[in-house]
Parts: sequence; structure tokens; C-alpha cells
Amino acid sequence: MNIIKKVSLPVLTFVFAWIGAQSTFNTDWLWYENLNKSELNPPSFIFGIVWPILYSFMAIVSFLQAKILFRPFIMQLFLNGAWSWIFFVFQLPELALLNILILIGINTEILRLLKQERAYISLILYTPYVVWLCFACYLNASISILN
Repeated sequence: MNIIKKVSLPVLTFVFAWIGAQSTFNTDWLWYENLNKSELNPPSFIFGIVWPILYSFMAIVSFLQAKILFRPFIMQLFLNGAWSWIFFVFQLPELALLNILILIGINTEILRLLKQERAYISLILYTPYVVWLCFACYLNASISILN
């Protein structure tokens, strides 16, 4: 795999992080604040701490494992960046839930590929992202059910 392709994945990781973050400037936060949420819903500032760490781990893994992850990683980046827009800007929690379920499926496959390649350090670095996606899915489903 050439170096340009290998470097493009970490760059795309942060580009899609930025795209997702842009949704916050177009969000009706009053809508979000008035939603019924799970008791496990963390305060908003937690997301601002967790996501940069997860994106950093994703970027490292994408660089190290670009050869085996290129296509599924780009697909999951697109869905990840789209989720914030679907949920917050377009206020479609049910569609966002479908998005995150597909996102979990793709990322579970990425974990399988990492395990199959015995890329254990990458597997360890990538697992928190998938766990956080599952938690985010629970929060999204809670909002869909409670509202």
C-alpha cells in the first residue's frame, strides 16, 4: 500500500470528525435539552472529552492497519460523520439509530479483521470506540423510545 493511501485514512478521520462537529453550529440545542433521556445520559461536556480521544485512537489504527481496513474504515467514517447531522441537525433520532446500528456492524467487522490479522495493539486501541458506539446506540435508542 502506498504511503499516500496510508496517510489519507488518519487525515480523513480528522476531516470527518470536523464535519461531524460542524453539526453543533446548526443544532437547535433547545430541542435536544427538552428530550427525555436515559438516566445514564452523561453531561454534554463528557462527549467533548471522549470523542477526541477516540478519534485519535481511530487515526492511529487506520494508519497502522490501512492495508486491511481501507474500505470499511472509509464507510464507517462517513456514517460516523453523518450521525451527528442526522440526529442533531435534522432531528431524526430513529434514522440516526439505524445509522448507528449499521456503524456498529461495520466496526464489529473491523474488530474481527484486526483479530484475524493478530493486530492486537490496534485491536486494543480500536475497541473503546466500538464500546462507546454501543453506549451511544443505547442513548439514541432511549431517546427514540422515550420521546
